[in-house]
Amino acid sequence: MKSACSFLLAGLLLVCLSSCSSFWAGYAGETRQGVSSSLVDYLYPDGEELPKPEDSIPQLQVPMRVGLAFVPSYQASDSPGLSEADKIALLEKVRGVFIDQDFIADIVVIPDTYLRSSRGFQGLEQVSRLYQLSVIALVSYDQVATSSDTSAAFLYWTIVGAYTIEGTKNEVRTFVDTAIFDIPSRRLLFRAPGIHIESNTSTLAEASSEVLESRRKSYALAMDDMTTNLLAELDRFRVRIKEDPAVAQVVRADGSGGGLISPCMLLALLFGVRFRLRKHRHCATTIA
Repeated sequence: MKSACSFLLAGLLLVCLSSCSSFWAGYAGETRQGVSSSLVDYLYPDGEELPKPEDSIPQLQVPMRVGLAFVPSYQASDSPGLSEADKIALLEKVRGVFIDQDFIADIVVIPDTYLRSSRGFQGLEQVSRLYQLSVIALVSYDQVATSSDTSAAFLYWTIVGAYTIEGTKNEVRTFVDTAIFDIPSRRLLFRAPGIHIESNTSTLAEASSEVLESRRKSYALAMDDMTTNLLAELDRFRVRIKEDPAVAQVVRADGSGGGLISPCMLLALLFGVRFRLRKHRHCATTIA
């Protein structure tokens, strides 16, 4: 009788452990989620061929109104992307870095819903008329999040282990790229990338929330990296205009022109860029 009870108890224990293992089976192992937006797919939808570069030279009237927007994502994905509130917060942060530049009258943050309704340069031209823009900065992104088991994950075979053992490694890789276009000429003026990799370990039960928070943090830090690079590219773009008038021509609102005309103005502008770059590096923070 005692032997039969022991056998029955062992059987029940085995069933319970198997149930625990089955409960977490859908979560253990390795998972991968990704979300992205493509600048090329947005500007040239439905397989349109990229047009040959035009001979026209961009005429940049300063001070200028600049649009700033995320490129919409059209891919079908169950991976959570940035919320509209997060996107606006990130773009507002970039706006704060550039708004004091002497050649900028205003920077307008544009919700990507305004771009989503109409793709291509024709869509950009509609947005430019709505906001009275001459230049737009488009931010595309690519983010991949993976979760995989570490050597400690074998302890997940019990529910207690799944809640107490940090046996899951989470990694988020984020790439953002900002391209600056002159809308009338459809010319790319310059671009700058930003990259960030966020990694941590968590319990199996907390993996989902940890990944979600890491994704938001990684977006913010990738945008910080992009902003730093964008300031440097703006510096180089000014020099290129001065050295090669075919790159672009700067026309002031009073009708005069000639690029970055005087050496004194060029030095003043470059000093402003470097000052903003140092300030940005010192004050960079992530979104809450």
